[in-house]
Amino acid sequence: MPTDIRDYAVVGNCHGIALISREARVEWCALESFDAAPVCFRMLDDHIGGYLDTRPADPFEVTRRYLPKTNVLETTFTTAAGSATVTDFMPLGRHPDAAPDDFVRLQPLPWLVRIIRASEGELDIKLDMLPGVGWGTCEPDVRRIDHGVALNGASLLCSHPIEVDDGHISAVMHVRAGDELRLVLMAGHCAMPSDVLARLDRLLAITVAYWKAWIGRCGYKGPYVDAVERSALALKLLTYAPSGAIVAAGTTSLPEVLGGGRNWDYRLSWVRDSTLSLFALSVLGYREEPEAFRKFLFDCGTGAVFPTQIVYGIHGEHDLTERELTHLRGYGGARPVRIGNAAHRQRQFDVYGEVMDWLTLHCELGGSLRPPELELLRRTADYVAEHWCEPGQGFWEERDEPRHFVYGKMMCWVALDRAQVLLKCHDYDDVMRAMVEDVHRRGIAPRGYLRKCYGSDLVDAVLLRTPTLDFPLPPGCLQATIDEVMAKLATPRGVYRYKGCDGLDGDEGTFIACGFWLLDALLFTGKKKEAQDWFETMLQQANDVGLYAEELDPQSGQFLGNFPQALSHLALIHGAVLLDFVEHGGPEALKGTHADRVQHAVRMMEEAKRARQAPHAEMGADEWLLDLAALGLG
Repeated sequence: MPTDIRDYAVVGNCHGIALISREARVEWCALESFDAAPVCFRMLDDHIGGYLDTRPADPFEVTRRYLPKTNVLETTFTTAAGSATVTDFMPLGRHPDAAPDDFVRLQPLPWLVRIIRASEGELDIKLDMLPGVGWGTCEPDVRRIDHGVALNGASLLCSHPIEVDDGHISAVMHVRAGDELRLVLMAGHCAMPSDVLARLDRLLAITVAYWKAWIGRCGYKGPYVDAVERSALALKLLTYAPSGAIVAAGTTSLPEVLGGGRNWDYRLSWVRDSTLSLFALSVLGYREEPEAFRKFLFDCGTGAVFPTQIVYGIHGEHDLTERELTHLRGYGGARPVRIGNAAHRQRQFDVYGEVMDWLTLHCELGGSLRPPELELLRRTADYVAEHWCEPGQGFWEERDEPRHFVYGKMMCWVALDRAQVLLKCHDYDDVMRAMVEDVHRRGIAPRGYLRKCYGSDLVDAVLLRTPTLDFPLPPGCLQATIDEVMAKLATPRGVYRYKGCDGLDGDEGTFIACGFWLLDALLFTGKKKEAQDWFETMLQQANDVGLYAEELDPQSGQFLGNFPQALSHLALIHGAVLLDFVEHGGPEALKGTHADRVQHAVRMMEEAKRARQAPHAEMGADEWLLDLAALGLG
C-alpha cells in the first residue's frame, strides 16, 4: 500500500520542496524548483521512484511536529532502548542585497538537510536510500565522492561511512545520547568544503529565524491563530521566489480518486488560485508577495487581453503541453502520471473577474498601475463586455464541452464592476445590468437557488462564493443555494464541488476548499453559530501537522489529490478572518467587496497592534541573512 497522502508533511524553501512520510521517509524531493525532475518520487512509483529513509533498526513509536512558527519538520523516534529526533529542512534566508524588511528576495540552497540527534539511551539507525530513476534518466548512476555519493543529478553527503551496492545506498549507525548523524541531499555534483556538514547548525538557525520573522508579521491574532499561521506558512512555501509565481500544490498526479485517472500536474501557477492566495496573504498584512506576483503576471500575461491564459509555468512558460509518463506506476497504481496541464488552453471567463478584483485591492492598498497596464485592462474589459454571453469552461476545468456557467457569468460582472473602479469610468453600466438580468432569468432554478449552468438544475459548490463578490441577487437566493448544496453536496466531513458528468471517468472526494466556503456563505446569511461549528468540523480534517490536500474521501477520511493544496489553505484563512469580522464588527463587517473586507482587516490589525502598545518583536536583519560566501558555500 502507498503512504496515505494524509501522512505526508512538507518542507521547502520557496524554490524546491520535499514530501516526508510520518516515519520520516522522503518520498518526493525536487531540489532546485517545484517543477524540477525529482531526486526521489517513490509516491508515484514504489519500484523505481526512489526514497531516502533513516529509521531505528528496532521497533519504534513516532511523533512529529513543525518547530513552532516555521516550516522545519521534527520527527521523534522512540524505541525500548532510546530515542532520536530527526530535523528536516531546506535552507533559505534573506538575500544579502535585499532590504532588511524584504522577505521576497531570498537566497536558498538546493539542499534537503537532515540532522538526526540521539536524545536518550542508545539505538541503531539504518540509512537506506534508493535514487529515483525513470523521470529524467533511465539508468542509475551512483558513485562514490568525498564524504558521500553522487547519484542521478544530485549528491548525498553523510557524516558517517555508507555502503553502495548496485545503486543502493545503506548504512547502520550506532548512536548514544548526544550523538548526531548529518545528511545533505543536494542538487548537482558541485565541490563542497570538507567541513560543510559541520556548518548545518548555522544553516538551521538562519532558516528557523527567517520563518519566525516572516510569520511574526502575520496580523491575525484571533482564536484560530495556530491554524491560520500554519496555512500562511504553507502558502508562503508554495511561492516560487525567483519569479513571484505561486503553485497550486507541490506535487503532480496524486489522484482525486484512488486507482483512477483524475491525476493532474499542479506544480503550475493558476492565475485564479494565485489571486485568491494573495487575498489571503493580504488580509493577514503581507504586501511583498502580492507585488512580486503582480510583476510576474504582467511579465508573462500581456497580449490582447489580460491574462492571456488561466495558468502559466512557474518561470512564465505559456506552453504547458500535457504529457504522460506511461512507464511510471502512479500513486497506488493510479495512472497516468502527468507533466504539464491541458487546462492552459481553456477559456474561462471567471479568471478576468478574479484578476480585476485582486488588482482593485492592490490599488486600494497603495499600489499603482502604469498607463500600459491600465490600457491592457481596458482592452480586457472590452473583451469581457463583448464575449460574456458566450459559453466557456468553468471554475473546475471540466474537460467537457463549453457551457454557460453561472459563476463565470457573475465573474464577468465582477470584471466590469472592478474595471470601472480601476479605470475610473462608467462605460460598462448597461452591460452589467444585462448580465444581472440574464443570471436572474436563466441562472436561477425554479426553487430559487443558483444553477451550475444555464439549462441545468444541478448545483455547484463554487456558488457558495457568491456573497463575497457583491453581485446583486434576489432575496432568498443565497439561502436557497446553501440549502441545495447542503441537500445535494454536503457530507458530515465536507462538501463535494458538484455531481454529474464532467467529461471524465470516475468519482472524487469532497473538496476541502468548498467546505470552508460553506461557512463563509453561512456567515453572510447570519448563521454565525452554524458557521463556527462547521469551521471546527473542517479544522478537524487537517492532518496531524495542520496540512490539507485537495480533497477528502468522505468515508475513510483519506486525503485525495495534490498536496499541500493552496486553495484549501487560503480558504481556511478566509473563513477564520470572516469569523473574526463578525465577532468584532457584526454582520455589517462582511458587506462590500474583497477589497473592502481586506481594508477592514487592515484597520482591525492596526487597532489591535495599538492596543497591545508594542509591535511584534522583530529579529535583527542579519539573523536570517543566508550569506553563502561567509559560510564558505558561495
